[in-house]
Amino acid sequence: MNNQNLAIKIKDLRNRKGFSQEQLAEESKLSLRTIQRIEKGESIPRGDTLIKLTQALGVTPDDLLEWTDIEDKGYLTLLNLSAISILIQPLLGIIIPLVMWILKREKIKLVDDTGRKLISFQITWTLILFIVLIIASKGSFIPINFNLLNSFPLLITDFSTIGLMILFMYLYNIISIILNIRKSQKGLKNIYIPAIPFLK
Repeated sequence: MNNQNLAIKIKDLRNRKGFSQEQLAEESKLSLRTIQRIEKGESIPRGDTLIKLTQALGVTPDDLLEWTDIEDKGYLTLLNLSAISILIQPLLGIIIPLVMWILKREKIKLVDDTGRKLISFQITWTLILFIVLIIASKGSFIPINFNLLNSFPLLITDFSTIGLMILFMYLYNIISIILNIRKSQKGLKNIYIPAIPFLK
């Protein structure tokens, strides 16, 4: 692992803990200057410094030193593709990507960024879908078990305009996923709109 990757990882772990550089220095009992030099990639923590730093960050030295910025476009494709499970149940379009994101967010390049955007988009999309269904049914329909494949004919019969709106929402979601799969395959960052940033 090179200095820059290690510096990025330490800074990322510090931010996840919600520590400032000063707080990390205090928690690890290292000087602020040492923390700054490590995060700039000017020095590599070894021995006692490494142990103090990893204890403050809540990781083991091996976890920190073995971490690599692997590029895996196949996993990014699968992560995006997992959201197509909305066709079975909208909540699966959140749960499956969430599990995949948690498993690999710190191990594969762009998984953290892609997962945050995808999951936020799917949560936003699902909330809008459920609001549309509740409004269309005047509050009588609780869309917990909603499934497009089984429910669409009923929607077309009962609410033709709402049914078309829901079909458009599904098409927009699937097209967004496909476009972002192509971005992932080119090594570009994903863009999912609209997305309330639920994961920061």
